[in-house]
Amino acid sequence: MSLLPTDYELSGFFDEMFTRPEDGRVRQHYQRLAEGLAALAPAEFDRRRAAVDAAFLRRGVTFTVYNDAQGTERIFPFDLIPRIIPAAEWRRIEAGLIQRVTALNLFLDDLYHDQKVLKDNIVPASLILGAKHFRREFMHFTVPRGIYVHICGTDLIRDAAGNYLVLEDNLRCPSGASYMIENRSAMRRALPQVFDRYGVRPVEGYTDDLLKALLHLAPGTTEKPTVVLLTPGVHNSAYFEHCFLARQMGIPIVEGRDLVVRDARVHMRTTAGLMPVDVIYRRIDDDFLDPTVFRPDSLLGVPGLIQAYRAGRVALANSIGTGVADDKVIYAYVPRLIKYYLGEDAILPNVNTYLAAEPTDRKFILENIERLVVKAANEAGGYGMLIGPAATREECARFRAQVAAQPRNYIAQDPIQLSRSPTWCDGRLEGRHIDLRPYIICGEKTTVTPGGLTRVALRRGSLVVNSSQGGGSKDTWVLQGEN
Repeated sequence: MSLLPTDYELSGFFDEMFTRPEDGRVRQHYQRLAEGLAALAPAEFDRRRAAVDAAFLRRGVTFTVYNDAQGTERIFPFDLIPRIIPAAEWRRIEAGLIQRVTALNLFLDDLYHDQKVLKDNIVPASLILGAKHFRREFMHFTVPRGIYVHICGTDLIRDAAGNYLVLEDNLRCPSGASYMIENRSAMRRALPQVFDRYGVRPVEGYTDDLLKALLHLAPGTTEKPTVVLLTPGVHNSAYFEHCFLARQMGIPIVEGRDLVVRDARVHMRTTAGLMPVDVIYRRIDDDFLDPTVFRPDSLLGVPGLIQAYRAGRVALANSIGTGVADDKVIYAYVPRLIKYYLGEDAILPNVNTYLAAEPTDRKFILENIERLVVKAANEAGGYGMLIGPAATREECARFRAQVAAQPRNYIAQDPIQLSRSPTWCDGRLEGRHIDLRPYIICGEKTTVTPGGLTRVALRRGSLVVNSSQGGGSKDTWVLQGEN
């Protein structure tokens, strides 16, 4: 019995691997993978899958699901069928991502200084003033090196024709890079013969690039800057990642209680006394960073941190206030921002988006909500979203009322038939919807890790790939050569 099915359904979706599965036709860059899988018996494939799961369990490759009666800590589901991206395809993706993050950094710098973008009405001022993560407190504040977004995870999808589209930008504390690296390690162990037949670009350099970008931010002339990773703690859904990245970069992982501010300088408590800290890679949202400035009830942050930041005595990645640019309403304006700041058309287009804040769009959304995907402006993880064609009448009515009551906080998009990839489900290969989160790092130069996290909706028919909603992931192979 072969792993490759003869009854694999394309169902009108763009499939990453197959063109005509009934006669074994696969895309050229998947040919060697197909040959390797054909040589594996299903029982052997299952044995290797089980070995990967056991390794993930030993290594603690987990994520947290909140408010779930089945428990919170789970192994991150991993599928052994990789997603493969040809070199030419990746070059376009890479150029589009660098273009996008460059424009977003220019937008943030402008927004917190001259606000020409508002004066020229490229983005309506009312949308910025109503943005949840716009930080008026940091108007005219110069961030270290002029960089606001140091780490960005931009989510890409492919439509029915195979075109790449940007679904959203994650500019605050994007997660998932640790799984990208762990997935690669798992693939090397599970399918070494197949992996070695391809020239796959490495992803393991991500943490080196990240550390270089963080060191680039260090204030003053400190010869050996101290960088720390600030985590909310063990109960955070991405705590595994926090530990993983800190370990890979060789930097301390700290909680707010481990840091103290003295004379506008951040210090880390150690057994040898207080040690000055120069750069903080924070995995805590703005609101919780400093209880003396933002939420006074926060136990996660560091009293006085903002004073040290304003004094130029410590750098933060990502900078405070970046969240205004990953607001889903502002997302709709990014192609305009690219044209405004760079004089270029967007290489990677957005998904067609309707803004409930605009009267004409709002009327369309309210009248057609059953046919649209509706999203809250500042939710993440698959929450605060309605997929109209799959929703009940009651769910549509509830969202219609929410959109009517708070139009600034909602957008809608035409449903996109996300591309699918062969995925091992219930003892056979079946198509499952996927997206791609590449990681962009802005330091002395801007780099894109060649790969990213391919997330897969493991539930049949589901378009939601988030791990919190039952999704898993795949390794992403970017090829060195053209085949």
